Amino acid sequence: MTALPGETPGTVATDTPEDAGPPAATEAEVPAPAEAPEAAAVAGPEEPAEAEEQAEAVEAEGAERAEEAAADGSGAHADADGPAAEGPPADEAPDEGAPAESSSAEDAPSDEAPAGDASTGEEGSPAALSEAQAELAAQRELRERIAKRKAEKNGPVAAGAKLSGTAADLLAAVRAVESGEKAGTEFFDSPAAPAPAPRRPAPAPAGQPHRPAPTAAAPAGRAASPEALDAVRAVLTEGGAPEALARPATGRLGEQAAGLLRADPWQLLAVPGVRPEQADGFARALLGAACGPDDGRRTAALVGWLLERAALQGHTALEIEAVRAALAERAVSDPEEAVRNAVDEGVALRFPEDDDPTGPDAAYEEEEYDGEGGASAEGDADGSSESTEPVQVLLGLDRYALAEESLAEGLARLMNGCEKGADWTAAAAAAPSPSAAELIRTTATAGLVVHSGGEAARAEPAALIAAARGLGLRALGATHSADGRRRLAGAVGAPDAAVTLAGLLSGAEGPGRDEDGALALDLLVVLDAPQLDVEGAAVLVEALADGARLVLSGDPGVLGSAGAGRVFADVLAARACPQVVSRTPDPGPIGELVSGIGIGELNQVAAPGKEVVIVPVRDAGEAVHRTVQLVADSVPRAFSIPAADTQVITVGHGGAAGTRVLNEALKQRLNPGPGRFGGFDPGDRVVHVPAPGRAVPGVVRSADAEGLHLDCSGVPVVVPQERVESAVRHGWALSAHQTAGMRWPAAVVVLPGDAAAGLSRPWVYTAFGRGELHLSVVHGVDQALPHAVAQVPAQERTTRLRTLLEALPTPDAAS
Repeated sequence: MTALPGETPGTVATDTPEDAGPPAATEAEVPAPAEAPEAAAVAGPEEPAEAEEQAEAVEAEGAERAEEAAADGSGAHADADGPAAEGPPADEAPDEGAPAESSSAEDAPSDEAPAGDASTGEEGSPAALSEAQAELAAQRELRERIAKRKAEKNGPVAAGAKLSGTAADLLAAVRAVESGEKAGTEFFDSPAAPAPAPRRPAPAPAGQPHRPAPTAAAPAGRAASPEALDAVRAVLTEGGAPEALARPATGRLGEQAAGLLRADPWQLLAVPGVRPEQADGFARALLGAACGPDDGRRTAALVGWLLERAALQGHTALEIEAVRAALAERAVSDPEEAVRNAVDEGVALRFPEDDDPTGPDAAYEEEEYDGEGGASAEGDADGSSESTEPVQVLLGLDRYALAEESLAEGLARLMNGCEKGADWTAAAAAAPSPSAAELIRTTATAGLVVHSGGEAARAEPAALIAAARGLGLRALGATHSADGRRRLAGAVGAPDAAVTLAGLLSGAEGPGRDEDGALALDLLVVLDAPQLDVEGAAVLVEALADGARLVLSGDPGVLGSAGAGRVFADVLAARACPQVVSRTPDPGPIGELVSGIGIGELNQVAAPGKEVVIVPVRDAGEAVHRTVQLVADSVPRAFSIPAADTQVITVGHGGAAGTRVLNEALKQRLNPGPGRFGGFDPGDRVVHVPAPGRAVPGVVRSADAEGLHLDCSGVPVVVPQERVESAVRHGWALSAHQTAGMRWPAAVVVLPGDAAAGLSRPWVYTAFGRGELHLSVVHGVDQALPHAVAQVPAQERTTRLRTLLEALPTPDAAS
């Protein structure tokens, strides 16, 4: 059964980018069953500071997922400890060694279970506002669709009957295969390619590529009207909730937020950081005796809250039994009826669909056979036919359900739509390596290809892009970060051959759009593909023209995406397209160490040039002291790598050796100052979070009335004053997720004793692989490190994409 999210979004050991992306896990603590809404109190007079901090952290975010992430970051901030005392003096230079078998480190685990941090990306464009507008438009469309679904609920509708063409065939296949009735291929008369889906109008005049004018200013969220804010404040005050929640509530619920909250107080759960017991107290204050634990408004809101929390962990759906169990823990007497009500109200969707979404037999789909060759019910009773296998029943939010279905259909369109007879033999013969040649040959005959490998394998997609451009094709590579873009452009030998994915989708980078609104590309190679969430992937695939080729390339061992879904892993597991596995090993001691971690082995490696150094510490205070000494003195002196090219990576933001404490200590040593500009001084290393899942390293240059001026990989960025607190943090020390898709000449990985519970194989694999020339490990977790590498794999995410891909007709599928 899928694990459900806990009550508290941020913890001391959380590896979540502050005010950035959603965590990959939340605390494992299971709250005691609530007695009733009357037993809970809203975070009003008791917790005003915490609630106001949560509200201020999210009010500047325009999109709803940005608000959620900001609230989580504020919660984590509340748990931060003060700076730890410095330990004994460190050696002049790092000690040589390999992962230690034991040490005198503190082994006491954190009081709270770790939360996985949000993987982050790179700043691509200033067009995030248009992305937010697009998301709002999509949400309006989804609400209209839900209303239509509810209006037609009483009438039987065959799968796909309301659709036409490819959409009808796809929906019929998906529903039937999910229920176990038929194989997906039975719904198609032939393996011919599906008809292309209609495209949206081009955003530029016909024949003119669309490229918005660049701007350095960071986007700001849409402001609510003063009247709406005043009305919401009045309702919040009446219900005993802090007025500081007015802005995020209005941002989430719209201008009509006051009326919605008064009619349904549990809508307060839509505000990031608000917990069920707080919403119960708010409802009790407004409704009095009319409020009860089984109120349909409460149970529907709880179902939506559980699914939203699961999405922060990366799930696009939850098993229905897990939802029922969580509702029972929160004093819902009839969880089955509560789930049925939530589905009827359009809060959640059920997969597979049937007339009884919660009945005891819903987990089993009994096949019925006609008389032409199927088994009868009597035959089943006699055991003459195979027993019916259980079918996983899931609940999910409509936004993720539609994104997964759209992505599956788009991938099928690409798989079947490109020219299969292209001759790239000469280009493959000139490839720099056998793996690169295999990738070129495979891409020539397929519309969708998956390529996997480590850091050294990134040269193979670069060779593919260069070969395709040599053949006269419009080929482009998209990376997760500006650092990845720089490295890819250098490998291809063409600055215009690489873009960031965010920049490509916004139009700030790349070739722009054609007259049909599609990206003007023949081949798109996406590196860092594990960082793709399902919504971003759906937008990307929709933007590709019919006949275009798509290559998803990445390292399966790294941490997954910040957003919901596991696109790269699902496409690999579905085996719906050709796959190319690189045979190019990562070189050097660091490459050897990381390769072993990828298969669950923490090996000792020979490092004659001190490429890998282990620095044992006894406690968090010594860990901070040693880290500062390594960055400021030892690494620059021993390896001629300046402090600006060394990145510190730790497990979480809170704690005695988290990013906050480490950044404070590193600033005092490397760039002391009074923090004249909102806590920042010129020369400070920072990380800018323009949107969830995107962390952009930069340096503070100045500040004025416009805001804080940053230099992010050579791109000037201005962060408005009102967004500095929630969107900018010091960046000498980052979480592992924030470093995804980036590398530095040297990396210092800090593992204090209280970080043991936050370690996993993907975390160690990602963190240890960020250094190109040197890796120092400040080691205080003793045997927890080899244990995590050997026995703590990646967190499983519940998704539907693999099932949808396996249901599609894919005549070109790889065996």
